[in-house]
Amino acid sequence: MSKIGKINIVIPDKVKVVLNGDLLNIEGPLGKKSLNIDTQMFELIIDDGKTVSIKPKSINQDTKRLWGMNRSLVNNAIIGTSKGYTKTLELNGVGYRASLKGKQLNMQLGFSHDVNFDIPDSVKITVEKQTILKISGSDKQEVGLITSKIKSIRPPEPYKGKGIKEQGQYVLRKEGKKK
Repeated sequence: MSKIGKINIVIPDKVKVVLNGDLLNIEGPLGKKSLNIDTQMFELIIDDGKTVSIKPKSINQDTKRLWGMNRSLVNNAIIGTSKGYTKTLELNGVGYRASLKGKQLNMQLGFSHDVNFDIPDSVKITVEKQTILKISGSDKQEVGLITSKIKSIRPPEPYKGKGIKEQGQYVLRKEGKKK
């Protein structure tokens, strides 16, 4: 039995969940999302637009593996359309700064050139200070993907901690060379 799959999902007031065949359409104040659910393997029960539960039709190895994942995907889509997801990045280093230029994020990261990052339409990036970026959107996977792409441009190095890291991320520091 799946510990996560058994938990019912509570639907907020402003979110509408409708099942059409294999497509689960979720509509909220922050956007629309549609998920493909295998109805031969799982049964989706929507109770008066207040809760959603997902149950396997027969328990075997495949349904055990996919039950919790499908429940998490539905839950993430409901949270994304109602509240949204945000991640915060910090730029650490002398002269490291970021600014928005139209649909591009312009970053100075200690390279001999500026780094321009194209912002997709589904994600919104705001620069709070010159060294703090907020990435927000309704799709959890998209927000995480954009965050990891920006972090991979200049990952934090272990000696001085310079680079791009998530807020609250621990960077393992190494001791420098000794005489």
